[in-house]
Amino acid sequence: MREDVLAVFAVVLGAIVGSFLNACIHRMPRNISLGNPKRSFCPACNKSIPWYENLPLVSWLVLRGKCSSCHAKISPRYFLVELLTAGLFFAAWWVYHLPLAPVYWLFLSLLIVATFIDIEHFIIPDEITWGGTIAGVVLSVLLPQMMQTDSRWQAAGLSVAGAALGFGLLWLVVEGGKLAFGKKKHHFPEGSVFEWKRDGDRADLTIGEEVLRWEDIFSRETDEMSLQCSAWEIEGKSSEPGTIRFRYDRLFHSGTETPLDSILTLRGTLTTITIPREAMGFGDVKFIAAIGAFLGWQAVLFTIFASSIIGCVAGLAGIFLARDKSGSRIPFGPFLAVAAAWWLFGGDKLFAWYFSLFDRSPY
Repeated sequence: MREDVLAVFAVVLGAIVGSFLNACIHRMPRNISLGNPKRSFCPACNKSIPWYENLPLVSWLVLRGKCSSCHAKISPRYFLVELLTAGLFFAAWWVYHLPLAPVYWLFLSLLIVATFIDIEHFIIPDEITWGGTIAGVVLSVLLPQMMQTDSRWQAAGLSVAGAALGFGLLWLVVEGGKLAFGKKKHHFPEGSVFEWKRDGDRADLTIGEEVLRWEDIFSRETDEMSLQCSAWEIEGKSSEPGTIRFRYDRLFHSGTETPLDSILTLRGTLTTITIPREAMGFGDVKFIAAIGAFLGWQAVLFTIFASSIIGCVAGLAGIFLARDKSGSRIPFGPFLAVAAAWWLFGGDKLFAWYFSLFDRSPY
């Protein structure tokens, strides 16, 4: 009877925490404080939501996914996150009980927030990655059984080793990918009209009908983009045809360097563009460090391998199902999160089984 009550408590707590995670997912990438405003609000009309309309799972169903004030649609993501968190909290309790279940509730919450922010914004906040890494190490010291040992010092070492291994392996992938595939070139034999335009703190590069956010093009200070132009002009003043090069905050042309904050518009016709690119975002590198701090080095190896497989399958499915067959940007963080959760709920047994095959002698 007591176990049933605690299982129900885990589900209810998960749904409540899921409501808070929705606030994190909406506010963190937009730099909105989690404490101000204190009350949840409608993203469309900004009206504060009363407590009786903010009941996890129930309110979204009763309101039929719409704001009671402005009747704007409320994303199904809010219901999905609450349901997913409730289910994962129950699963963690069912598998681990006390004292580990609450630790993994925190870990799963980090996975959920990272997943949905990465899907929408292609970033994973440092509060999740570095914050999760620190939390994983500290909790491993307090609960060394997380690393399957009784020694706090050994647990701390294993947690740090897991974080370092994960960070190091994906860092090598990022740097190796940059060397091998760090540039992407597009040719426009008939020429394509382009325009760079700054509006306040935001800048966009428009090529034909495609709009690229400036901050999405450059991942590093050393990244450089080049345009081969048949004609171009700055602030309405024509310049000689040729190659112009950009860094995030600078323009290079005809042997001169111009700060971009002194330019509002730049347009012309290009025949070739070379854009910098990364094998994956650096947020993923920090994210796997947090996973390693909570789960250890074996989980890191499993997570990287499994997430690669899941990512390949999802990427191929996306290419075949998408209307635009040219492909699109895919965040890798969700695949890491799914693989880490897989490890938490049985991946360790699969890992042990696989490596046990190498111990079997044919004689």
